[in-house]
Amino acid sequence: MSAAPHQTARQTPHEVFAGYLAANRLKITPQRRLILDIFLAEAGHVSSEELYAKIKRRDPAIGQATVYRTLKLLAECSLAQAVSFADGITRYEPHFGVEHHDHLICEVCGRTIEIVDPVIERRQEELAERYGFSLARHKMDLYGVCPDCRPGGRPGGRPGGRQDRQKPSR
Repeated sequence: MSAAPHQTARQTPHEVFAGYLAANRLKITPQRRLILDIFLAEAGHVSSEELYAKIKRRDPAIGQATVYRTLKLLAECSLAQAVSFADGITRYEPHFGVEHHDHLICEVCGRTIEIVDPVIERRQEELAERYGFSLARHKMDLYGVCPDCRPGGRPGGRPGGRQDRQKPSR
């Protein structure tokens, strides 16, 4: 497959996807368009199985293999990013126009908190520079136990991979 096209601020996700498919002599089908639309509406991380369940409600004719292959295409053209946490399930998150973030992951309930911290980002860049690295990308996942799952923690935990977004600390 050809490399992902360079995304510009003026391109929509649909234009990026159509351009990538055309460059690789693939068609933009109604099924791929629907998968893209439903995926982009996701607020957090979704597995191919979870996305398939949502798509099946809209179009039962779309098969799970089509969803899986389309997610791979979305990752190849940088509209999606594959992430794997402690449970070993590959999930995808929209990557178009999304600010880079890191993750705090509860090893008990699977709760995932997306964090953006400029201080941590600067420190990572400084470390790369100190060791002569030119960073292309990075990933930081911190594993532990959330307050809801810790003995004596706050009540009201919601197991099952809850996702929260944390605002940048200043």
